[in-house]
Amino acid sequence: MTGTEPKRLTKRRVETRRRLHQAALEEFAERGFGVVTVEQVCAAAGFTRGAFYSNFDSLDELFLSMWEDRSQVLLADLHEVLAAVDLGAVRSVRQVVELMDQAVGLDDAWYRVTAEFSAHALRDPALRRVMAAREEAIVATLASVLQSFLRGAGRRAEDPQALALALVAVHDGTSLQCLTEPDDPRPRLRRLDLFERVVFAYTAESTGDSE
Repeated sequence: MTGTEPKRLTKRRVETRRRLHQAALEEFAERGFGVVTVEQVCAAAGFTRGAFYSNFDSLDELFLSMWEDRSQVLLADLHEVLAAVDLGAVRSVRQVVELMDQAVGLDDAWYRVTAEFSAHALRDPALRRVMAAREEAIVATLASVLQSFLRGAGRRAEDPQALALALVAVHDGTSLQCLTEPDDPRPRLRRLDLFERVVFAYTAESTGDSE
């Protein structure tokens, strides 16, 4: 096997990676990305350095693997919400943004880790390109799901990708406010208000014609 060939994901390897992901998330969130070492992640997961390096070449690669899994969970949650909702009962943009907010949610630990890693990736052109590509995949799925929700609210987006990008920006920008004041409902309400305004700004009233 060459260094460029993907490692075969046996059931045991999947479980090892899952435990390394969880341990890394906890360590990164508690101590900070860039501070935590491979040894600390291994100790938290109960593995040796050999187990780590048989799965990942670096902490950067480990984080990108974590982000990939997290992205897949997010997209699955979006589709699950879409499948569970009676779209005929969605009558307003406010309902749309509340459903999307419910699916995406807020996670204190994940926010801390991604904020630090994003700053780290901006200093590395290769990492920056990888993150940009994966973000595009998330935006594409979000744009598709949004179109389904918006039909019930009588709205349509001429540029669904632009709408999705704007909503991701709002999510990123308001997350810190909500997480800083978790017991204050006002930041969360302002977040929903801003989501709603952005949807109206990027959509038009639907004529009922097929898109």
